[in-house]
Amino acid sequence: MGRTLANKKELVVELKGLLDESESAFVIDYKGLSVSEISDLRGRLRDSGAVCKISKNTLLKRAIDGQEQWQELESLLTGTSAILLTKEDIGSAVKAYKKFQKDTKKTELRGGVLEGKLLGQKEAEALADLPTKDELYAKIAVGINAVATKLALGIKEVPASIGRGIKAYADKGE
Repeated sequence: MGRTLANKKELVVELKGLLDESESAFVIDYKGLSVSEISDLRGRLRDSGAVCKISKNTLLKRAIDGQEQWQELESLLTGTSAILLTKEDIGSAVKAYKKFQKDTKKTELRGGVLEGKLLGQKEAEALADLPTKDELYAKIAVGINAVATKLALGIKEVPASIGRGIKAYADKGE
């Protein structure tokens, strides 16, 4: 049974809402995936805050119509298209997809859009090499901790060196 016009309009509104909340979007060819494999992909993406939506290309085109930052997506919408929408942690979402792709060997990343700019397949996959948000937080924390440790050691060393100097002067005077 096909979708009704009202159902299609609801889907377009939902897609527009998801696009409004997203920072980037990636288009994949999901041809050959079973329902359980798509569910697996959605579960993996959910952990990184991303969403996978499957819709007819015409409905996706209607959802991006009038939204300047997503216009570049239209060129990627051919054949069987699923759209991966990421909110904050783009790197971990692409990593999750690439791991899924490696496990199933059935999908193809066509490209994506980030900040209104079209990304080719290689550029989109390169985002997986970037550190995740949690990895960046860890690196920042280590850096801050290292500075604080060095500062504490430096502050502790000033009175200790003064004490050694006074002791050396006292020993010299005897």
